[in-house]
Amino acid sequence: MAQPKPVVAAVDDDRRVRESIHSVLESAGYEAVVFGSAEEFLESGVLSRATCVIADVRLPGIHGIELQLRIRQERAQLPVIFVTAHDDDEIRQQALRDGAVDFMVKPFDAATLLENVERAVNHA
Repeated sequence: MAQPKPVVAAVDDDRRVRESIHSVLESAGYEAVVFGSAEEFLESGVLSRATCVIADVRLPGIHGIELQLRIRQERAQLPVIFVTAHDDDEIRQQALRDGAVDFMVKPFDAATLLENVERAVNHA
Protein backbone atom coordinates (compact mmCIF):
# COMPACT_ATOMS: atom_id res chain seq x y z
CA MET A 1 0.00 0.00 0.00
CA ALA A 2 1.36 3.42 -0.99
CA GLN A 3 2.35 5.88 1.69
CA PRO A 4 0.07 8.94 1.76
CA LYS A 5 1.67 12.15 0.53
CA PRO A 6 2.54 14.67 3.24
CA VAL A 7 -0.07 17.45 3.29
CA VAL A 8 1.35 20.96 3.08
CA ALA A 9 -1.07 23.86 3.51
CA ALA A 10 -0.24 27.28 2.09
CA VAL A 11 -2.06 30.44 3.19
CA ASP A 12 -1.51 33.56 1.08
CA ASP A 13 -3.91 36.24 -0.11
CA ASP A 14 -2.09 36.57 -3.46
CA ARG A 15 -3.56 34.07 -5.95
CA ARG A 16 -0.36 33.98 -8.00
CA VAL A 17 1.73 33.10 -4.97
CA ARG A 18 -0.76 30.37 -4.00
CA GLU A 19 -0.66 28.92 -7.50
CA SER A 20 3.14 29.01 -7.57
CA ILE A 21 3.49 27.34 -4.16
CA HIS A 22 0.87 24.75 -5.14
CA SER A 23 2.72 23.91 -8.35
CA VAL A 24 6.14 23.66 -6.63
CA LEU A 25 4.80 21.45 -3.83
CA GLU A 26 2.82 19.13 -6.10
CA SER A 27 5.79 18.70 -8.45
CA ALA A 28 7.87 17.64 -5.43
CA GLY A 29 5.36 14.97 -4.41
CA TYR A 30 3.44 16.77 -1.67
CA GLU A 31 -0.31 17.11 -1.39
CA ALA A 32 -0.65 20.89 -1.57
CA VAL A 33 -3.76 22.60 -0.23
CA VAL A 34 -3.96 26.38 -0.64
CA PHE A 35 -6.08 29.03 1.04
CA GLY A 36 -6.61 32.76 0.52
CA SER A 37 -7.02 33.57 4.21
CA ALA A 38 -6.25 32.23 7.67
CA GLU A 39 -9.97 31.98 8.37
CA GLU A 40 -10.49 29.82 5.29
CA PHE A 41 -7.65 27.55 6.39
CA LEU A 42 -8.86 27.26 10.00
CA GLU A 43 -12.43 26.47 8.91
CA SER A 44 -11.34 23.86 6.34
CA GLY A 45 -10.37 21.07 8.73
CA VAL A 46 -6.97 20.70 7.01
CA LEU A 47 -5.15 21.74 10.20
CA SER A 48 -5.75 18.28 11.67
CA ARG A 49 -3.96 16.50 8.81
CA ALA A 50 -1.35 19.03 7.68
CA THR A 51 2.32 18.13 7.97
CA CYS A 52 3.51 21.71 7.45
CA VAL A 53 1.97 25.17 6.97
CA ILE A 54 3.36 27.92 4.76
CA ALA A 55 1.81 31.28 5.63
CA ASP A 56 2.10 34.86 4.52
CA VAL A 57 2.74 37.27 7.40
CA ARG A 58 0.36 39.97 6.15
CA LEU A 59 -3.04 38.46 5.58
CA PRO A 60 -6.45 40.12 5.61
CA GLY A 61 -8.31 39.37 8.84
CA ILE A 62 -6.23 37.03 10.98
CA HIS A 63 -2.59 37.84 10.20
CA GLY A 64 0.18 35.26 9.97
CA ILE A 65 1.59 35.67 13.48
CA GLU A 66 -1.89 35.23 14.99
CA LEU A 67 -2.41 32.19 12.75
CA GLN A 68 0.83 30.71 14.07
CA LEU A 69 -0.40 31.19 17.65
CA ARG A 70 -3.70 29.46 16.83
CA ILE A 71 -1.86 26.59 15.18
CA ARG A 72 0.31 26.24 18.29
CA GLN A 73 -2.83 26.00 20.46
CA GLU A 74 -4.16 23.03 18.49
CA ARG A 75 -1.01 21.36 17.16
CA ALA A 76 2.01 22.67 19.01
CA GLN A 77 4.55 20.71 16.93
CA LEU A 78 3.16 21.56 13.47
CA PRO A 79 5.93 23.37 11.54
CA VAL A 80 5.17 26.82 10.14
CA ILE A 81 7.18 28.55 7.41
CA PHE A 82 6.53 32.24 6.81
CA VAL A 83 6.74 33.98 3.46
CA THR A 84 6.43 37.75 3.16
CA ALA A 85 6.97 40.64 0.81
CA HIS A 86 7.70 42.87 3.83
CA ASP A 87 10.92 41.92 5.57
CA ASP A 88 10.34 43.30 9.05
CA ASP A 89 13.08 42.30 11.49
CA GLU A 90 10.83 42.61 14.55
CA ILE A 91 8.15 40.36 13.04
CA ARG A 92 10.83 37.95 11.81
CA GLN A 93 12.26 37.65 15.32
CA GLN A 94 8.82 37.15 16.84
CA ALA A 95 7.91 34.45 14.30
CA LEU A 96 11.16 32.56 14.84
CA ARG A 97 10.95 32.97 18.62
CA ASP A 98 7.44 31.48 18.46
CA GLY A 99 8.81 28.44 16.63
CA ALA A 100 8.65 29.20 12.90
CA VAL A 101 10.94 26.98 10.81
CA ASP A 102 11.93 29.87 8.55
CA PHE A 103 10.98 33.37 7.46
CA MET A 104 11.38 33.78 3.70
CA VAL A 105 11.16 37.04 1.76
CA LYS A 106 9.25 37.14 -1.54
CA PRO A 107 10.20 36.53 -4.22
CA PHE A 108 11.74 33.36 -2.88
CA ASP A 109 13.55 30.57 -4.65
CA ALA A 110 11.47 27.40 -5.18
CA ALA A 111 14.43 25.18 -4.27
CA THR A 112 14.89 26.99 -0.95
CA LEU A 113 11.18 26.68 -0.20
CA LEU A 114 11.34 22.94 -0.88
CA GLU A 115 14.43 22.57 1.31
CA ASN A 116 12.58 24.28 4.16
CA VAL A 117 9.46 22.17 3.63
CA GLU A 118 11.55 18.99 3.54
CA ARG A 119 13.33 19.99 6.76
CA ALA A 120 10.00 20.82 8.41
CA VAL A 121 8.30 17.60 7.29
CA ASN A 122 11.24 15.47 8.42
CA HIS A 123 11.37 17.29 11.75
CA ALA A 124 7.62 16.81 12.28
